[in-house]
Amino acid sequence: MTAFGRPPAWESLSSDPNDTTFGDVIEATSLEATTEDADCPVGEAIAAYDAVLVGEPYDGAVIGRQGASEGPQAIRAALAGVKTHHFDRGPVENSWSIADIGDIEIQEGGVATVQSALERAITPLYEHGVRPVFLGGDNSLTVPNVGAAIEALPGSVGVISLDAHLDCREPTDGPSSGTPYYQLHERGLDAFTVVGARHFETSSAYAGFVDEQGGTIVTADAVGRDFDAAVTKALDAVSDVDHVFCSLDMDVLDATAAPGVSAPTPGGLTTRELYALLGRLGAEDRLVGFEVVECAPPLEDGSMTSDAAARAIAHLLSGWSR
Repeated sequence: MTAFGRPPAWESLSSDPNDTTFGDVIEATSLEATTEDADCPVGEAIAAYDAVLVGEPYDGAVIGRQGASEGPQAIRAALAGVKTHHFDRGPVENSWSIADIGDIEIQEGGVATVQSALERAITPLYEHGVRPVFLGGDNSLTVPNVGAAIEALPGSVGVISLDAHLDCREPTDGPSSGTPYYQLHERGLDAFTVVGARHFETSSAYAGFVDEQGGTIVTADAVGRDFDAAVTKALDAVSDVDHVFCSLDMDVLDATAAPGVSAPTPGGLTTRELYALLGRLGAEDRLVGFEVVECAPPLEDGSMTSDAAARAIAHLLSGWSR
């Protein structure tokens, strides 16, 4: 069975005694310490948390530049210093209890083997009512992260993908970071919408595939022109499903805001647009999971992308209804 590594210790990075940061409120929790059944490493203690961070340090499926395996560590480091106060929604800790169960230990093998092993490890989280926040890792991880929800949860599942790309290539040479939504539609994904897609960044065949599956594409331009209409269109696309999963590929942001990704491109969302979008999506009571993928710290000087990813998690949690 795939194991979870020991979670890192969380502590505030602020010297101001009035500051409360995510480093103060996230609790490192070992699954082994709460295990009641060796075949299902999720005890009652972990299921009592409102959200659980899960690291997935893997980038073996990246089509472009690698580096996302270092994403979980960098996102945690950035999130520890993020303050918990939201002006409109109040402090996150007043509404949420958050645990970190560490990184999944990635087994050796091909991409399909890794996806299968991760899904087996993740499925008990959904079965016990845990709402996971996955720290990736490359976009191939969407397959186990959503596939586990499809297997474990009763009813239908849809995905809102915040991404510059459609990621629905047919895996003729095996799965990759470009094939997750082809794979998930083969698994019976019930609804799919992409928000932030870029003109001239995808093939007509892939746009056609999304259309054939009854999916919806909301371009980055559409978000910039009319934010409220874009959000409404995205939510309407998943209005008939029982459960919604949100996937954030950091390349949905403009390259100036997120240079540390496998495929940075101009014309993307601003951080302000992304954070407002996540606040709205978090208010969805059907939201069962969230992932941040394609944050690749080695591909930039500094920490701009991981900083943006950490604050994306904060905004999502501040809006996520219980």
